Amino acid sequence: MNSLKTWLLMGVLTVLLVLMGRWVGGPSGALVFLLLAVAMNFVGYFFSDSIALSMAGARELPEYEAPQLHAMIRRLADRAGLPMPRVYITPSPQPNAFATGRNPQHAAVAVTEGILRLLTPHELEGVLAHELAHVRNRDILISSMAAMLAGAITWIANVIQWGAMFGLGRQDEEDGPGLVGGLFMAILGPIAATLVQLAISRAREFKADATGARIAGTADGLASALLKLEEAAERIPSFVNPSTAHMYIVNPLRGSTIAQLFSTHPPIPERVRRLRAMQI
Repeated sequence: MNSLKTWLLMGVLTVLLVLMGRWVGGPSGALVFLLLAVAMNFVGYFFSDSIALSMAGARELPEYEAPQLHAMIRRLADRAGLPMPRVYITPSPQPNAFATGRNPQHAAVAVTEGILRLLTPHELEGVLAHELAHVRNRDILISSMAAMLAGAITWIANVIQWGAMFGLGRQDEEDGPGLVGGLFMAILGPIAATLVQLAISRAREFKADATGARIAGTADGLASALLKLEEAAERIPSFVNPSTAHMYIVNPLRGSTIAQLFSTHPPIPERVRRLRAMQI
């Protein structure tokens, strides 16, 4: 199913870029952007993990700097039947974590500096088991591709907005969508990106919670960690790129009640309720 979603995302990205190319330069522009879409899909498939880690400002964390963290991840990976992933750390003070990569053999787990300061070892183990569950469930490629797609959509929207301000783009409706159509795409683009992320993320978080609890051998650590992480996200600002927000274990971006309706994460109280109801 995740392979099908990956191909679907590639198709959506291709269509969006071709439409933008047609708006900018008519049929010839559409052809140029079609070639660009092919290149972006190739890069996204093989390098989406590096792109996501770079967007998060992550650096690889060698074992000698955090031997206990490496030992914990190695133990959990062995339980899950997975190869040892690469370990990264981001400078964010907000406690959070995510996994990325195109398959278990090319996986990476990233933690923030804030999460290492906040959680107990038992809680951190639950979070890391959750992230390894994403690797085991093969969520990480679709998640990384969605991040790249959302970033591309935002870039497209910005180009269209600036182009419209300076009178660029095809103005005749026969060769392109025109100024009104271009602005329409620019407004709906970021909304479409959020909806794509939402559709991908919510169900997989519940599944990763359950799988992670089984890997850890208990649901208590993850349930306690989720409550702490949600509370911290409310009071500690994050500078996460919105395109990658769906990759984290809890939503790093907090907003209004209306914004929460479009959250890429399911509600923490519901996640905790399901975890505490599990029989392990």
